[in-house]
Amino acid sequence: MQQPVFSPEQICSAEDFNSVCLATFQFQYEENPVYRSYCDLLHVSPVDVQCINAIPYLPIQFFKSHKVRSVHNEPELFFSSSSTSGQGTSKHFIQDLSLYQKSFRLGFKLHYGKVKDWAILALLPSYLEREGSSLIYMMEDLIQASEHPASGFYLDNYKALNEQLVELEKAEQSTLLLGVSFALLDFAEQFPMALKHTVVMETGGMKGRRKELIREELHRQLQNGFKVSSVHSEYGMTELLSQAYSKGNGLFYCPPWMKVSASDINDPLSPAPEGKIGRLSIIDLANQESCAFIATDDLGKVYPDGSFEVLGRLDASDIRGCNLMVY
Repeated sequence: MQQPVFSPEQICSAEDFNSVCLATFQFQYEENPVYRSYCDLLHVSPVDVQCINAIPYLPIQFFKSHKVRSVHNEPELFFSSSSTSGQGTSKHFIQDLSLYQKSFRLGFKLHYGKVKDWAILALLPSYLEREGSSLIYMMEDLIQASEHPASGFYLDNYKALNEQLVELEKAEQSTLLLGVSFALLDFAEQFPMALKHTVVMETGGMKGRRKELIREELHRQLQNGFKVSSVHSEYGMTELLSQAYSKGNGLFYCPPWMKVSASDINDPLSPAPEGKIGRLSIIDLANQESCAFIATDDLGKVYPDGSFEVLGRLDASDIRGCNLMVY
């Protein structure tokens, strides 16, 4: 079956999204053996799917146990997750990197404007210490596209990062300081400062380096350390090729080609009751080559305007009906 023609900039309305979504489901049901087998186990076929609410979401664990692919040429590369839980790593095989590039470039522009207006400082030691990170790939591209001489990565050279931020603040340069949570906390403790022209953005995760904190406490400590009114967040993962962003208060917003919903924890085919915490499921139309319909292990709430909160993680013992094919 022919792959749908898709580019992020073509999604301008709900009608556009729904049309591409249904075409993507048809394609991936026919061409993705893992996804088709899962749908068949749920007794869902294309004839049953006339609206996007009827589309099944593939549990994210399959990216650890199977090659989740809808195209069959040799992949250009794969992105891999870190393995801190002993449960193995996810692999996301990519045939055409240009679609990922279009997705994260346009996603950034929609939320923050032209990347050339920013100096981008990336504090991502745990990601730089391993290979295969999709976040590192994205940040390398954005750093290069910013064309600012100060843009770059920092491992643990906090003194140099502090000096660079001081200079950028003096110049009143719009700056993005993006970092993994534990590194931002370490930096804020060693070099507290008042940032007036810098957006502080955390990507989550202590990676075993510090005690886990709830989001409110993490943001409170970062706000105190950097004297900022809000802390931004990036929501992405190895298994996705799109990102959602929060500009404060923990509310994330998706780009037009990405949609998040909440399903009942014990019944992946049923929506969570309104106002209740559910398992977050994601449609990411940039995932044309793998699976665009993913049930994550994140718990959260989804609001009528499409925004969502991430409130925790599913414990493996809470997952029902999601291990049908995992071995």
